[in-house]
Amino acid sequence: MSGLLALLDDVAGIAKVAASSVDDIAAAAAKAGSKTAGVIIDDAAVTPSYLTGFKAERELPIIWKITLGSLRNKLIILLPLALLLANFLPQAITPLLMLGGSYLCFEGAEKVLHKFFPHADHHVEEDMDIKDPAKLEESKVAGAIKTDFILSAEIMTIALSAIPEGAIWVEALALALVAIGVTVAVYGSVALIVKMDDIGLHLAAIGRWSGTRNFGRWLVKAMPIVMKVLSFVGTLAMLWVGGNIITHGLHDLGWHWPYDTIHHLAVEAGHAFEAAQGFAEWAVTALIDGIIGLAYGLLLIPVATHIISPLIGKFTGAKAAH
Repeated sequence: MSGLLALLDDVAGIAKVAASSVDDIAAAAAKAGSKTAGVIIDDAAVTPSYLTGFKAERELPIIWKITLGSLRNKLIILLPLALLLANFLPQAITPLLMLGGSYLCFEGAEKVLHKFFPHADHHVEEDMDIKDPAKLEESKVAGAIKTDFILSAEIMTIALSAIPEGAIWVEALALALVAIGVTVAVYGSVALIVKMDDIGLHLAAIGRWSGTRNFGRWLVKAMPIVMKVLSFVGTLAMLWVGGNIITHGLHDLGWHWPYDTIHHLAVEAGHAFEAAQGFAEWAVTALIDGIIGLAYGLLLIPVATHIISPLIGKFTGAKAAH
């Protein structure tokens, strides 16, 4: 009897440890997920552009293919790499974060430059060369998954840097939770966004009440505006997140002035607007980070266009393109 009681006591102890570990995993995942919010917004804003030109019935299947590719990127490729870096080469995390931040700054700045100085869109030109709808879909999905890989790498690296050090299996499960949660959030939102006009048309056609039909028509009219706003927010998110990653990276590498200056200005703004102190500090930080991201991205455009892209083309045999 005493042996049974001892066994039950051991089981209870194991259960307590497991419950505590689950709490640690959930807390770590929640903290890490919140740190990736800006990149998530960017990811959700970028993806709908890959669905342009397809029939309505192909939109959800395409999103599903991209979703599976995104999960494969995060869980099979990036999660093991992130854990290996964290445990065997942690000093590489900050430079890799800054590399991803540089990409976000470049993409955001390129979009701003394109807005004010329109130029040829290489992706559109390539799409026009593909006549077969099935091949076009395959090409679009592949392009979306490649873009997702870069953004997912940024998400996983940011998440890893936000997870407190602990047992490797706790870090792995927390990262997996972030990966799955972010993917569901992003592509669930994308699916809802791209089908919203169809929902509006459906309500406008079969709604029993005039209010329902009017709401459906309003949805159809509103979606182009929503897409423009989403694209605008996505560009801002690229610049803000990219600039923030660069300033934090420089701080971690020993150059403290940019980060400390921004922090000081944010605190001053918080004191000036005590009624909304938290928002004021965030707004000033995001604004300055965004300006830094834009300036840095504009500097990167000629480097990427005239040096990096031709080098990639030379080694891969592909034409140099943005």
